[in-house]
Amino acid sequence: MTTLPAQAELLARIRHIWESARTQAARSVNTAHVCANWLIGQQIVEAEQGGAKRAAYGKALLKALSEQLSAEYGAGFSVSALQYTRSFFLGYPQLLAKQHAVRVVLDVQQIQHAVRGESPGARDVVQPGVLNPSLSWTHYRTLLKEERQPVRDFYEIESVRNGWSARQLERQMHSFLFERLAKSRDKQGVLALANEGQALNRAQDVIKDPYVLEFLDLPESHRLVESRIEEALINQLQAFLLELGSGFAFVGRQRRLTLDGDHFYPDLVFYHVKLKCYVVIDLKVGKLTHGDLGQMQLYVNYYDREVAAKGDNPTIGLLLCSEKNDAVVRYVLGDKSEQIFASRYQFALPSEDDLRAEIRREMEQFQPLDSLEPQEPLQPLAPSKPLEQREETSAKVQRAATGKPKTPATQTTKSRSKSTAAKGAQK
Repeated sequence: MTTLPAQAELLARIRHIWESARTQAARSVNTAHVCANWLIGQQIVEAEQGGAKRAAYGKALLKALSEQLSAEYGAGFSVSALQYTRSFFLGYPQLLAKQHAVRVVLDVQQIQHAVRGESPGARDVVQPGVLNPSLSWTHYRTLLKEERQPVRDFYEIESVRNGWSARQLERQMHSFLFERLAKSRDKQGVLALANEGQALNRAQDVIKDPYVLEFLDLPESHRLVESRIEEALINQLQAFLLELGSGFAFVGRQRRLTLDGDHFYPDLVFYHVKLKCYVVIDLKVGKLTHGDLGQMQLYVNYYDREVAAKGDNPTIGLLLCSEKNDAVVRYVLGDKSEQIFASRYQFALPSEDDLRAEIRREMEQFQPLDSLEPQEPLQPLAPSKPLEQREETSAKVQRAATGKPKTPATQTTKSRSKSTAAKGAQK
């Protein structure tokens, strides 16, 4: 059957309407699910008299609720699921206007915004801690795993801005994106990162160290060649763009540069649509040398003079290597350090202890950011553990993350007793 042009246009419009309606319906259902879980958590906390830690009562209450709700509605109301709703309310106390669940009626305008996938406020401003229809219940459960409020705000802002799926959000958190971005910033820059998300205003703002390429599934081996890494990156371009960050557009690979008959081939070339500049990336196996840095200077100068259009900003050069000497980088680049950067790559997600130790070494010149230290975890533990054991576990986690020495109450009491006894002896 032949379709006339008018019929084709009509069919396209109907498809658009139907697909939009399906998307809006999914978003509205998702938003209702998030709101329901928050309100359930609110009711549980209020039933526990403001969330006071009474382990025996709280455990018995959740067990009774779980049995009754599961009998009526089936799966989805286990004790652990109810614990998540409780943690959700405590972690996001301002998500909705606080009111009694029986009388809750969502504002009509808020529902319309949610259906269209917009925030009730300004479209370009993401306010962490309030309901956002772009985030599913799985997103919020993943965010609750981050105990530091400012860092959780960062991931929430970036997840909404970049449209991360729940799986992508989890990957960015597991690769410690915030910590890797924070390494190249001073104290005020780290605070801005936590409060506003990743602002892309300078070349330094798009650089991470290290770059985590675990999605390539390559071994850590000295026998790897650069062409194999490059080929793997092209095959996993979507994952690589996620690791690079927002604003990168792929231009090409091995694009030839010719200077008086000599040919050069930078590995990967991107264009950053927000910074309005080219980004040349070269891959190096092994330790970075001054020759590698000199070659990147050639690439950057060539793109600035021969390729960049009028109105483009200076080209950024990024060398990805498995090992580098920061002193060599600093002395070779000189005044080009604002355009050319060297970062390490690794093929496995970093361990939290290793990354935290490295970040602290590089930030010793700044005052400690107390607001970024881990707070008491909101993630509920297994209900079988008594409250005292849970609090001890929480304290151990905080000491491990912050490096603070153990100071139990008994030790403090003994120290005070010895001090008092010593003063008495002196008298």
